[in-house]
Amino acid sequence: MLPAVKDRALRIALASLLVSFVTACSGGDEAANPVEDATAAAPAASTPSPSPAPVQNVSTAAPKAAKKAKRPANERPLPAFGGVTLDDQKLSASDLIGKRYVLFLFNPEVDVAAAAADGIAAVSALRARNNFEILGIATGARRAVAEEFAKEHGLDFPILDDSTARIARSLRSPVPVLLASVDGEGYVVYTTGWPEKSEVDAKAVEATTRRMLHLPAAPTPTHPVLGHKPPAPEVEGTDLDGQTFQLSAHRGQAVLLVFFLHTCPHCHHALSFLKTALPKIPEAQRPKLIGISIVDRAYAVRERMKTDGLDFFPILMDPDGSIRNAYGANSGVPDLVLVDKEGRIVHRSDGWADDRDPALFQMWLAKASGASVPMLLHKTGYSGSEVCGVCHELEATTHAFTRHAYAFDTLVKHGVERDPECVSCHVVGFDDGGYSLEKPSSQLEGVGCESCHGRGGPHLSPDFIQEGNFAAQCGTCHDAKHSLGFDYASFRPKISHTGNADVLGLSLDQKLSRIEALGAPRKALMPGNAAYVGSDACQSCHPAEFATWASGGHAKAGETLTAKGEAGNADCQTCHTTGHGRDGGFPKGAALASHADLGRVGCESCHGAGADHVAPDAPKVGTILSLGDKCDSCVILQICGSCHDDANDPGFEFEVLDKIEKQRHGTIEPGTGQPKTEASRNPAHAHETAHVHRHETAPTLPDTAILGALERAFDSAPSQRGAEPAS
Repeated sequence: MLPAVKDRALRIALASLLVSFVTACSGGDEAANPVEDATAAAPAASTPSPSPAPVQNVSTAAPKAAKKAKRPANERPLPAFGGVTLDDQKLSASDLIGKRYVLFLFNPEVDVAAAAADGIAAVSALRARNNFEILGIATGARRAVAEEFAKEHGLDFPILDDSTARIARSLRSPVPVLLASVDGEGYVVYTTGWPEKSEVDAKAVEATTRRMLHLPAAPTPTHPVLGHKPPAPEVEGTDLDGQTFQLSAHRGQAVLLVFFLHTCPHCHHALSFLKTALPKIPEAQRPKLIGISIVDRAYAVRERMKTDGLDFFPILMDPDGSIRNAYGANSGVPDLVLVDKEGRIVHRSDGWADDRDPALFQMWLAKASGASVPMLLHKTGYSGSEVCGVCHELEATTHAFTRHAYAFDTLVKHGVERDPECVSCHVVGFDDGGYSLEKPSSQLEGVGCESCHGRGGPHLSPDFIQEGNFAAQCGTCHDAKHSLGFDYASFRPKISHTGNADVLGLSLDQKLSRIEALGAPRKALMPGNAAYVGSDACQSCHPAEFATWASGGHAKAGETLTAKGEAGNADCQTCHTTGHGRDGGFPKGAALASHADLGRVGCESCHGAGADHVAPDAPKVGTILSLGDKCDSCVILQICGSCHDDANDPGFEFEVLDKIEKQRHGTIEPGTGQPKTEASRNPAHAHETAHVHRHETAPTLPDTAILGALERAFDSAPSQRGAEPAS
């Protein structure tokens, strides 16, 4: 059994291992000073299932030659380890190279493991749809105990038996519960953990895990989201000076609640800012600041605040944790909750970043109090959409209902969040004073306000957009290679702020349903209105391509239906024939045998109707959809995904690159009509070589280097937000 964090050396070890990766400060009876208490924690999550499931198929094909970008200094490869799972399967970390996953190390005999397991179980059901795995390590307890624990908490993912704590020792984990997010190349990008006596709950663990994996946050009743401003739960108590406080008695005045730990350095930074910022607001409008200590040690709290010159605000004790529970403030500190004059939560911030939060909070404090809101944009770089949203609420809310808002999450989901070509159009200000692969900024992830309106919008870039015409700016990313069928006139209404203002009137459940629908694949927009002619018409000019196609599954799609007794099923025919129900295509309700050429997934299913292409004297370039110059992930997946969806082929979107490589057949250089060169005809060779190299160099470190590597790997958080775990 791993020891609890009870001595100075162990607390410092945990601090060096996890301090900067977390987004909150830890509390508890062992808290002593800011350095020692900078132990880890941040919430995580998962979902239960009856029995352990095997690791899902891992895609191994690389779509294009790997593009190397320097990694952030805090990211290091996870040391190699392996063993036997609770269901007697051999498994090692290297088996998961190519797949992102969460490493969940836990001692089933400590109390905090139960909450962590329930949180992880809540996320587990999302694995297949979001392309990640979970690898458990049950450490320090007999196998029978681990098996019973996994069954009780519905852990349906592979769990290594580490009853001897061999793996835990090799990873040098100073806590009995550890979470680490590992990317497809085996690098640790985020980690957090909890000591034995932590009071973290399952919801907090689920929330942390979702953040680690870039999954949508689960809605909570006390977080403003999608324009919804929830009512603030009642807060009442007696402060350290004996004065009573009741939140509801302050209607008509904004109130800022700060959940904090008196020894947390990030909390001190936030409070020091507030000590300076609040007096700048006229006293009649100034928000009321109330501190809520997460430890019930009034004397220690009072003395520390006085010593550090931070005894300028009322502080409530929360001995039974009822206030924290009402606000779900169990994941970390500082946790700042801004309540407006009407008693609604309008802004909430977990953690504190000195390079970002002061300006953002100065604006929010002014807005909530009714004072003039200062425009505190970044002086030299990009500010991020959250800053814009303080003043532009309508625009910020409607933006959340567009695919733009989740553009970066899509990259993470497909494992290409480090490909510069992809990242450049899925973040704000890439390598131009904005998002950088070397220093990633979470507030600049996604296609944000400044992607379309320029740095600082019209305030700082008044000439960025001329006369409201965004066509040229949209075209920098929505080009022929990446956006099939993109038409500015028809697409712009989908992201129009005023045109989508109706979402403001929806209930929260309706809003969440609208967001969920964004994940549905968009039907491919094939160019032109030509008639279908069948694949046989393509053979004379494209014999090599025809031969490759004829040997694959698409050419036998009709036979597949016949074998399953579904040859007459019109719904199935839609995706197993060519041009179903369209001009010249397979007639609706027809027998497959009577239209053999069209009764299969033919050339035109992917390249569009070919009548204009095969007509006598017809131009060959521009009359058919060429795919050789298109992005596999953006365009080809869009075409394939219309049939290979979750209902009919779950997981296909994460294997599409393998599928494409197996049937890649172009011999004509796109856009030229000229034969391809040998180098361009066989791009897969370089990809395979690059990928094999990744396997051959799977992260392995000698035992003597493990501790140092982990300390460096877990040395800072990707969000750059300071925090410590709430225990």
